[in-house]
Amino acid sequence: MEMKALQKLLATLDVKIKEGPFKIVHPMFGAINTMLFTPGHATTTGPHIRDSIDMKRFMGIVIFALVPSILVGSYNVGAQAGVEGLFAAFLFGFIKLLPIIVVTYAVGLGWEMIFGHINGHDIHEGFLVTGILLPLTLPPTIPLWQVAVAVSFGTVIGKEVFGGTGMNLLNPALTARAFLFFTYPGNISGDSVWVALDGFTGATPLAAAAASTGPAVDALNSAGFSMSDMFFGFVPGSIGETSTIAILIGAAILLITGVGSWRIMLATVIGAYGMALIVQFFGGDVAGGMRSLPPHYHLMLGGFMFGAVFMATDPVSAAGTNAGKWVYGILIGVMVILIRVFNPAYPEGMMLAILFGNVFAPLIDHFVVQANIKRRLNYGK
Repeated sequence: MEMKALQKLLATLDVKIKEGPFKIVHPMFGAINTMLFTPGHATTTGPHIRDSIDMKRFMGIVIFALVPSILVGSYNVGAQAGVEGLFAAFLFGFIKLLPIIVVTYAVGLGWEMIFGHINGHDIHEGFLVTGILLPLTLPPTIPLWQVAVAVSFGTVIGKEVFGGTGMNLLNPALTARAFLFFTYPGNISGDSVWVALDGFTGATPLAAAAASTGPAVDALNSAGFSMSDMFFGFVPGSIGETSTIAILIGAAILLITGVGSWRIMLATVIGAYGMALIVQFFGGDVAGGMRSLPPHYHLMLGGFMFGAVFMATDPVSAAGTNAGKWVYGILIGVMVILIRVFNPAYPEGMMLAILFGNVFAPLIDHFVVQANIKRRLNYGK
């Protein structure tokens, strides 16, 4: 009875807000309404989910899968700052992360509300994930005003100009991060330095490997970056990208629930591992730096694993056909290694590799569909 009364109250408020002086906030109210109760209407534009869950619950699973990265990332921020104690380090890091999340959601949902009012629809659900993905790819000391500018760019230019959620060509979170990287490179982590706080600056494992003139593994060991530290995430880096084990737990959640594409994840790993193996075979014994780095190290450095699990698998900007997902993932994996090895100014590579894959995803699907049509036309001839 209580749930029906609440539902009736929300329906009454919905009409009053939609037709009253506060109608500009109606998209926000509609988003809250459908968060509590399954909407009674079907979508008229992409993306379409023919399942027992709607878009908000679909996105909620992704956010749940990000919880391990949030927990470990928050602790690591405190640990890198020298805070002792498990809870104290986590609390310190979470306090650093929380304002970034708040600004991201406030600015992003503000733009969503404006475009929702202009176009006459509720707030799109896609920003539920974008609003948490972007903060996890940033350092804890990123200026909040830069976060606001980046979110504005990623939301408006990366998504709304294409028609909103389901119509965007590029991943909005990566579009925002790319904007920050090219406009304020000194404040972005994952490529050269990671600033913890109070003037402390330390090189990331990725930067240490890229800067080495001899074997990259020796440079990592000399810098104090052990394999276990990189696997568990106790190294400098972006907040949510350092812990491979936390990301793999999130990947398991996405795969068990059927939300994430195992084809894209596996193809990205295969592409990167294979390309790194080729590079090491043809130059690793005579060249230092990234060329000498064993393939399995690449999988744990920088934002590779985070990108492969949470960014490359974006159902809107990724390839949609099964065969296309293999090509798309392998393309991203190959590109990230090529960028890391042959572009010393930007040893990260994952962000640009995924955006590159986003651009080619429609073309990949086109060729796959055309090949299927041709095969069916020739069937029985």
